[in-house]
Amino acid sequence: MGLIDKLKNRLGDQHQRKVRIKKLLLGMNLTDGLVFKIAIYTLLISFAYVYLYPLLFMMVNSLKTVDDLIDPGVKWIPTTIEIENYNRAFKVLALPQSIFGTLGYVLKVSIASTVTSALVGYGFAKFEFPFKKILFVLMLVTFILPPQVTMVTNIEIFNTLGKLPPFTWIGGFMSSQNSMLFPAIFGQGLNQSIFILIFYQFFKTIPQVLMESAEIDGAGQFKIFTRIALPSAVPSIVIVFLFATVWYWNETFMTALYVGGNVTMPLRLVQFVSSYETLYPPGTLGSELNEAIRLAGNMVSILPLLVLYFVAQRQFTESIDRTGITGE
Repeated sequence: MGLIDKLKNRLGDQHQRKVRIKKLLLGMNLTDGLVFKIAIYTLLISFAYVYLYPLLFMMVNSLKTVDDLIDPGVKWIPTTIEIENYNRAFKVLALPQSIFGTLGYVLKVSIASTVTSALVGYGFAKFEFPFKKILFVLMLVTFILPPQVTMVTNIEIFNTLGKLPPFTWIGGFMSSQNSMLFPAIFGQGLNQSIFILIFYQFFKTIPQVLMESAEIDGAGQFKIFTRIALPSAVPSIVIVFLFATVWYWNETFMTALYVGGNVTMPLRLVQFVSSYETLYPPGTLGSELNEAIRLAGNMVSILPLLVLYFVAQRQFTESIDRTGITGE
């Protein structure tokens, strides 16, 4: 083999090496190479850190002792795991009574909100009636208006309704769970216009010829709704029920204003924090003593929602995809 052949082989090997390195870094289509994967994983880890940071902060600090909380050198790894913080949080939140109480209240209003949203959404999607477009726009406006705008009017209406039968027979209206339950029954619950819109969009996709065929076979409107429309709307039912459960669970302002008391776990926690801040205002020496118990209470109050999400994660993601509310 001559010198020229050796040079050609060496150049050929260098070229193949460059091609392999380029293929390893950039891939075949610039989307399956090492550089692209590193960029994607960096973005995913960054977004995950942003979303998980509050949860990690709560979890770590809820396990710290008072000495660790006031020690600036202890950040993420406590020197001692203080489980007693959770025992105190259980007593503050009065578990498990508050869990059953919160579940009873939230399930009641969430089921009512889901059922009536399906009825109203089906009506807007499948029937023609006078002033339909105006009523639909007014329904959407109720979501735009902040609750503070209608707060005074609602209190006046609830107080008036509470003096009339049958509300006088079932514990009144204002300062009872009826003030959240009955608006949900009549389509005016918490963020219920969004739920109606989800059902409306889904029922619009059901072919009209399917409804007409059922009518020709003798089915009435109630039978068409319960036998054809509702069974096909399971993804919307799942997504609306989960959203309603989470929003009613986390809502503290409207629940405290209309229902009052400690009907939910977040409200119990808010009352506990307010009582402690009265004794030790923020910035005082004793304010740090309650930090771990408060964060343990936060972890306990969101634990049922985390369990619900992990159990229904697959149905939740599939329902979002099938209902088309991803913004696509």
